[in-house]
Amino acid sequence: MTRFRIICSMLAAVWIAASAQTQTIGAVKDESTVTYTMTHPLHTFDAVSKDVYYRAEIDAVKREIKKVVAQVDVTTFDSGNSNRDSHSMEVIDAISFPYVTFFSTSVVQTGDSLQVAGKLTFHGVTKDIVLHGTTNWTQDKLVVDGKFVLSLTEFKIERPALLLMPVSDDLHFELKAVFALK
Repeated sequence: MTRFRIICSMLAAVWIAASAQTQTIGAVKDESTVTYTMTHPLHTFDAVSKDVYYRAEIDAVKREIKKVVAQVDVTTFDSGNSNRDSHSMEVIDAISFPYVTFFSTSVVQTGDSLQVAGKLTFHGVTKDIVLHGTTNWTQDKLVVDGKFVLSLTEFKIERPALLLMPVSDDLHFELKAVFALK
């Protein structure tokens, strides 16, 4: 075998071994959530969805996240007040735009800190966002906690009002994605 073939064979073996380390995993549904916080001058409330879909491409050996996708049906958010939730669905036109989706474009990890940039589609509008979070790797699980903020008006959503006072334009999100590694 020529020296060139040997080098190519070795490089191919290294590439195959590196490729074999990545895997795509889905989050554990019962343990994963996404929460939004809305603020009005008179009160603040949270709404939680426990029906969120998270998938990640990871390298478990290196403990690295390579790519992330997420999707949530907006009708699954529960604020504890069905009237408020119904009104929220009207405001965001949940019949026409039932899902919020996210696809990462880059993932940067420094220790347990995480920064994920990507495209978020909400209310039919796609914008670049950056999620800041942390990772906790154990032998059996990967837990990702993260936060990001979006502007209602940037997503062409008219801010709801109570007593003629609109809610804050900032909508704060927190997520928890729990992935089983075994």
